[in-house]
Amino acid sequence: MTPVGTVTEIEDRVLGGWLGRVAGNMLGKPVEQGDLWTRDRIDRYLRRADALPLTDYLPEPPTNSDDAFELRPEWRSCVRGRIHGSCRDDDVDYAILGLDLLETHGFDFSTEQVGDLWLLRLPFRQTFTAERAAYRNLANGLKPPLTATFDNPYQEWIGALIRADIFGWTCPGEPRRAAALARRDAVLSHTGNGVYGAMWAAALIAAAFTAPTLRHALTEALAVIPASSRLSRTVRRVLSLHDARLPWEETLATVSEETAGLGWIHTVPNAAVLTAGLLYGDGDFTRTITLTVRGGLDTDSNGATAGSVAGVLTGAEAIPAQWRDPLEDTVRSAVFGFDGVSITELAERTVRLADST
Repeated sequence: MTPVGTVTEIEDRVLGGWLGRVAGNMLGKPVEQGDLWTRDRIDRYLRRADALPLTDYLPEPPTNSDDAFELRPEWRSCVRGRIHGSCRDDDVDYAILGLDLLETHGFDFSTEQVGDLWLLRLPFRQTFTAERAAYRNLANGLKPPLTATFDNPYQEWIGALIRADIFGWTCPGEPRRAAALARRDAVLSHTGNGVYGAMWAAALIAAAFTAPTLRHALTEALAVIPASSRLSRTVRRVLSLHDARLPWEETLATVSEETAGLGWIHTVPNAAVLTAGLLYGDGDFTRTITLTVRGGLDTDSNGATAGSVAGVLTGAEAIPAQWRDPLEDTVRSAVFGFDGVSITELAERTVRLADST
């Protein structure tokens, strides 16, 4: 394992993670509906807008666009030329909430304290799927682990994975520690592969600070989850297809067939899209997040996590201006007390937590 480096380097890479998460989320948000916005439909949209290869935020719909290419309603504030700071989104809200959790309770936080903070800081109507089920269970007086299992059909969906970044950013070079923290958070709302997804993502981000290559980081991240889990088997399948030099499109087509029936918000197929984007992006920030979003499924969540990993690998200074500048160093958030906070401040507070351990 290589050393993390100087404080200045850590600051740049943590800021890169935050910027990457916000930019990747914004890139994928207009097409976040995986049952409609398939890989084929996304690429047809981009060809029609003369935007392939994709090197910037999504273009706005052509003036002669039809219903087949109707973007999500938020598109007017998250397509190129219209972005002035980030849109509000749960993929960023949970990173902020995780930061507040560690600042408030430290690294010895309990799962019950995660739930208490949700009730205090997070509006119910800004929660979805497993998080909404857990929130309702909390409000009805249930305690973990019942909050994850009672009347919750979304236990293996992607929600816990999107909450994991903060544990990786604050544990640079310590993937097992990051995974343990992510697990403590995830079991509030998830079980099985839903929890493993959070552990894997946190470990991957932590490993990205010190691993000599992305492939090494992916290998380290796999080591924190059961090898027999479907998540582990699927990620390893993507690795093997990449090693066999299959084109990106063929790799995704293969794993799509093998994970058919799980749904577009399930952790396992989304981890496959994310892994493929990282591998075929080959360390290039733009290529990584654009391939990941073009992969479909939960596009804003996958784009956000891919951007976080790529941003840690490259550092903020190496993120191209077309991704950074429109964000105007500003985050809009539903987390009480954080709306309008600067990305720079979030990164500085994250570094202080990392330095305190």
